[in-house]
Amino acid sequence: MTRVLAIAGPTASGKSAASMAIAERWPVEVISVDSALVYRGMDIGTAKPSPAEQARVPHHLIDRTDPLNAYSAAEFVRDATRLIGEIQARGRTPLLVGGTLLYFKALMHGLNDMPAADTQVRERIEARARSLGWPALHTELAQVDPVTAARLAPNDAQRIQRALEVHQVSGQPLSALQTGPTRQHHNPIAPGALLSLEPADRAWLHARIAERFDAMLAAGFIDEVRRLRARGDLHPDLPAMRCVGYRQAWEALDAAADAPLTAAQQAGLRDRSVFATRQLAKRQITWLRSMPERVVVPCDAPDALAQVLRWAERNL
Repeated sequence: MTRVLAIAGPTASGKSAASMAIAERWPVEVISVDSALVYRGMDIGTAKPSPAEQARVPHHLIDRTDPLNAYSAAEFVRDATRLIGEIQARGRTPLLVGGTLLYFKALMHGLNDMPAADTQVRERIEARARSLGWPALHTELAQVDPVTAARLAPNDAQRIQRALEVHQVSGQPLSALQTGPTRQHHNPIAPGALLSLEPADRAWLHARIAERFDAMLAAGFIDEVRRLRARGDLHPDLPAMRCVGYRQAWEALDAAADAPLTAAQQAGLRDRSVFATRQLAKRQITWLRSMPERVVVPCDAPDALAQVLRWAERNL
């Protein structure tokens, strides 16, 4: 059977370029492992592969759903498992590429038995957050699940909401369920087939993050968020709108009352977004270092791409 290959790494580490280089040499199809690329209409701020790139190489789980909808790790596992089988049946190699490590963990190690999302409970939590603020709900979470609360920032709306929802639906702390047994599961990624692009020099990645966000701004990112806001059915508490960059842009447009951003407001948006992206990259790297099965390639090495291709050749 054709092997399943995977490339993980923090944001801006060169995962897309690596996957395209592999696709130019071997018959692969890319399965996106990215919780932001699943959303339609969110192209610039997610660094989505261009239409030309998607035409050159088949990509899956991009534009999977509308930003109004949530997309869970369980849905990803179901979709990815189906796609792996379909791609292998075509005699091609599935290449999983992305930086959403929760998705990788769920695919490789299985999911804990978590309660399904409850729309009514979520709406009640969101209404209380709008009234009291997320830091107040973080304090409430600390009373029922101190372990989870300790690892979350007071404004981490998405994760605070989910932890409170799990507790209200199941009566158990999220931390207790996460450490419980996982469902029986087969890992489709063999030893040595997961490559991780990680910087030897964190400053190199920070510079890449800043350069990429500047390019997004130049490409019209603020107008993209403005169009999403103009739909009228989206709001900043949705998972899609909590994505790094989108949250900060939404807040900046709120502060400007939808008027054109001043130079100072745009500079503030840039600084906040770059900082948030650096924090995201830090969390991704920490998570990757807890995965001993990965093969590490320094993404800032002069021969990083050559190392990636040698790894692919060994596995293919």
